[in-house]
Amino acid sequence: MSYVRPKKSLGQHFLKDKNIAQNIVNSLLLDKINTVVEIGPGMGVLTEFLLQNETIDLFVVEVDRDSVKYLKDNSVIPEDRIIAEDFIKSDLLNKFSSQVAIIGNLPYNISSQIFFKILEYRNQVSEVVCMIQKEVAERISTPPGSKTYGILSVLLQAYYNIEYLFTVNETVFVPPPKVKSGVIRLIRNDVMKLDCNEDLFRKVVKTAFNQRRKTLRNSLKSMLEGVPTTDAIFELRPERLSVAEFVKLTNMFAK
Repeated sequence: MSYVRPKKSLGQHFLKDKNIAQNIVNSLLLDKINTVVEIGPGMGVLTEFLLQNETIDLFVVEVDRDSVKYLKDNSVIPEDRIIAEDFIKSDLLNKFSSQVAIIGNLPYNISSQIFFKILEYRNQVSEVVCMIQKEVAERISTPPGSKTYGILSVLLQAYYNIEYLFTVNETVFVPPPKVKSGVIRLIRNDVMKLDCNEDLFRKVVKTAFNQRRKTLRNSLKSMLEGVPTTDAIFELRPERLSVAEFVKLTNMFAK
C-alpha cells in the first residue's frame, strides 16, 4: 500500500508539510521523559521525525486499519511499536510504568474526547503537544474572561500549563480542512489534587457552562438548594472564573 485515502468518517486530514511536522516534533520538551505516544500517525509524517531522536521510546496508536497496514508495509516503525486501538476506548496508558508525553495531529471531531481521556490519566501524562482546530486550541489555552473560555479550558488548566504555539494553514493538509489549525503544548503542573471534591468540581464546571450566558445564580439553580448565594461570585458568568474560583465555588456546594 503506497497511500492511505483519508476517511471523512475518521476526520482524517493528513499533514503534507515536512517543515511543520518537524516544528511540531521540536515543540516537545521531554523534560525527564523518554516514552512518547503518538495518536493517529496516519502515514507517519510526525513519526519520521520522532524516530530521528534516539532518546525517544516511541509508540503509535492508530485505529484506522489502512493506516496500520501502511505503517507495517512501509516499515515506517517496528511492528511491536504499533498499537492498533482506539485511544479513547483503550486503557493503553496503564501499560506504561513511566511518565509519558503525547503528540499527534488529532482528528478535529474527537479532539475533546481525547482531552477528557488525557485528563483521566493526568498523573501519568506529563506533556502533550498536538495540532487541533485553531478555535479549540485557542479555547483551551485562553485565560478567564474570554468568550471562548469554557469547560475544557477550566478542566485542563486545573492540571496543565497550556501554551498556544503556532497556527497552521489549511493548504498543508490532504484534504484541506475548512478551518485553520493550532498547535498547543500542555505541561503537567504540580497540582496532584485540587483543594475540593474533584467529581463535584467537574459537575459544577459543566453545569455552569451549560448556560454560559447566565450568571452562576441562574446557571447553577438546579444545584443551589440549601446553598447561600450572598457571595458576589454568584453575580458572575462562568467565563469570568479562574480555576481557583471554581474550587472556591465547589467548596461552597460541599458545605
